[in-house]
Amino acid sequence: MSKLFSISFSLIILTQSFGMSISDISQIDEFIEHAQFHSEQYGDNVFVFISKHYGELKKDHNKEHQEEKEDHEQLPFQHQSSISTVIAFIFNSPKEDFKIAEFSEFRTHNFFYQEPTSSLHSKGLFQPPRQS
Repeated sequence: MSKLFSISFSLIILTQSFGMSISDISQIDEFIEHAQFHSEQYGDNVFVFISKHYGELKKDHNKEHQEEKEDHEQLPFQHQSSISTVIAFIFNSPKEDFKIAEFSEFRTHNFFYQEPTSSLHSKGLFQPPRQS
């Protein structure tokens, strides 16, 4: 049950990240009907139809076919949303902590180098090959 919930919740988040809403999904049948209309009326294939309604040819198509304006408004993915949500948490802290800056001369280092003391290293086993 938890896997089903997590998969469905992930799919909801994925569709919302693409900018899709439930109303867009419910308008898919209008998309198909309008695509069939364009196929019969103008001989457009799917790529030309998408270009006329969502791509480069959208402006020209809207100018030439004002009678289809109501049909175009019913197509999915026509909404323009630029709403972004910003959540900020601001913690109130006393400002006196930031008044005094302390610099110390003594620095502790978190690292140090220690030479290898292995007997294998001293016997020359881990040395590069030599030319004869």
